[in-house]
Amino acid sequence: MYSLLKKCLFQIDPEVAHNLIINLMGKFPKTSEVFCQNNIGEDEKYKCFGKNMSWPFPIGLAAGLDKNSKAVSFLSKLYFGAIEVGTVTPLAQPGNPMPRLFRYPDEQNLRNQMGFNNNGMEEMRQNILGQNRNNKALGINLGKNKVTSSEEAWRDYQKSYTFLKDQADYIVVNVSSPNTPGLRDLQTSKGLEDILKSIVDVREKDDPALFVKVSPDLNLQDLDSIIDLVNDFNIQGLIATNTTIMPEYGTGGMSGKILFPKSKKIRSHILKRIENMNLDLIGVGGFSSFEEIYDFWREGGTFVQIYSSFIFQGPKILSDIKKGIDSKILEYKVSSFQEFLQKLR
Repeated sequence: MYSLLKKCLFQIDPEVAHNLIINLMGKFPKTSEVFCQNNIGEDEKYKCFGKNMSWPFPIGLAAGLDKNSKAVSFLSKLYFGAIEVGTVTPLAQPGNPMPRLFRYPDEQNLRNQMGFNNNGMEEMRQNILGQNRNNKALGINLGKNKVTSSEEAWRDYQKSYTFLKDQADYIVVNVSSPNTPGLRDLQTSKGLEDILKSIVDVREKDDPALFVKVSPDLNLQDLDSIIDLVNDFNIQGLIATNTTIMPEYGTGGMSGKILFPKSKKIRSHILKRIENMNLDLIGVGGFSSFEEIYDFWREGGTFVQIYSSFIFQGPKILSDIKKGIDSKILEYKVSSFQEFLQKLR
């Protein structure tokens, strides 16, 4: 079914196809049953725990697919343990000029220069309230408006955080997209400290977990500074990584298989650094097979997100991962994914 659908969608402009499928998912959420017959969110066998949060299945959907939270009811019926929506900004904005989304099917890569196009935090909240999460975790990815200066960026993050936190299971501070001028500079300057301080100032005891999403293009010294800052502020964790800049392909951020080596290097470094810290890592960037995810678990990771591989392989990749987990549970003679992780380490 998905192969036929993909063949049709790949004949038209990538962004047109993207918007078409998101709108269809939003209007007809029950059609998800074509791809998935049971709700894995109700099966304790697959539940996974980190230091600061839990998901009903260790694989989540990364931000960028459902920018305005229109299709959560559909996507959460699939074998995802978490759906991350956004990136959302306080005010609606159109993003960068089109065309701004490009496919490389033979390589299973994508390039985007979207620029945080979204309908703003107020519509995001209304859309979330109208969705069925099907017992899955919901993450909200926050960004700043293009017209907001770097010096005032903290105001955008604090505003969106305060407005949307009650609808989220976790919140993500996105300072690593390559498509908003000056955004990545916030990773290596006082900007990130100002953002985190502004959010910590308004956080309450029962607020959702808070994560910082980092770039795969950071040098390890700057990455260490971010890890230390996150730890100092008692933030719950990091997401590694966002897309990568590869000028030979053009402007924007590359995702897909080509991202995997860069992203893996960053993830491996983080896992070693946070081993004795009270931090979680959500690994994302280039995962396209169960074997790559299994390797991440062996390194000490737990939570994984996919995006491009879901576009190119469809819901089958989730079924393949589930089968892989089932196989490992049998191999390690345990009864659950969490027990498997404990045996693995």
